[in-house]
Amino acid sequence: MPNEHRTSPHRLSDPLSDSLETLGLDPAQTALYTAVLRLHRATRTELAQAMDGSVEKVGRQLDDLVRLGVVDERSGEYLARHPAAALGRVIAQRLDRLAEESRRIDSALGSIRGLIHDYDAGHDYQNGRFPVELVSGADVLYESVVGMAVQSPPMALLIAIPDERTMTDFAHKFADPWIDAQQRGLLTVQTVVPVSTLALPGVRDQLTRLVETGGQARTLDRVPSWFMTAGTETAGLPALWGGNLPDHAYNFYLVRTPIVTGVLRTLFHELWGRAVPLPWGRKGDGMVRVLRLAAQGMCDDSIARQLGVSVRTVRARFAEAMAELGAQSRFHAGVEAARRGWLG
Repeated sequence: MPNEHRTSPHRLSDPLSDSLETLGLDPAQTALYTAVLRLHRATRTELAQAMDGSVEKVGRQLDDLVRLGVVDERSGEYLARHPAAALGRVIAQRLDRLAEESRRIDSALGSIRGLIHDYDAGHDYQNGRFPVELVSGADVLYESVVGMAVQSPPMALLIAIPDERTMTDFAHKFADPWIDAQQRGLLTVQTVVPVSTLALPGVRDQLTRLVETGGQARTLDRVPSWFMTAGTETAGLPALWGGNLPDHAYNFYLVRTPIVTGVLRTLFHELWGRAVPLPWGRKGDGMVRVLRLAAQGMCDDSIARQLGVSVRTVRARFAEAMAELGAQSRFHAGVEAARRGWLG
């Protein structure tokens, strides 16, 4: 072999060695890879001579380069792959590993929040009774929520409303301050209400405004009790679990501790997962209209003429309604829609 083909790790620049080491090549492998590039095609013996090393040692390093995918072996000869393709593949694999490591780190960071709640719960337990405040009056309730939101915006307010009286009071007296606070970015409201309350005067308008300003609302056949959570550390509990607020003159308890709030947030999300979306909005209104006209005895052609759409669109909306209501037939969909107050 001519001397000009001999390669040694000492002849490599440190920046090259350092950069390829990041990709998994140690200095010796980097030197050998450079030799393969310069010779382009060579046997183990020829490469050992170029490296001033033993055939056995160079052979082990060549096997590593083949596994990394930067060198090909064919019939006892080693061929250099183009660096852009070879190192591009190595870089892609390295990026995949970094992405997976990043996901694991994000998961670990996410778990810290749960550990913090456990720490706070233990701290509360060791330091005596939970701080509990008795609150009286509807005005105090609605003003307290806005006050807490002002202190730590944007505050997530989760609230379960179990009865028509509380929902009527909300719609006619107290929804406006919360919707205004939501518009100003102070809080976001997420609520579960009984489906029977949708037919109450003013409820649809206020829930529509609530949703349009960034809130969320769903319905259940029955909501087990009034309760709320304000952020992650404050919860509202009724005077009697299973009851509502008007029956107890709007007396309720504010409990300021993460452990109780966490339990109620979990309960709320369980109810939310079982609840169904409101039966209006652009998609919902179309479903409700065809169901209402069908309930009046109109056929698909008549419904299409009445709404100014095609028969195909009418049938598509029936299919959407059946899927939304979990119904097996149009008749079943009509019964379920009536039960949920969609036709009122």
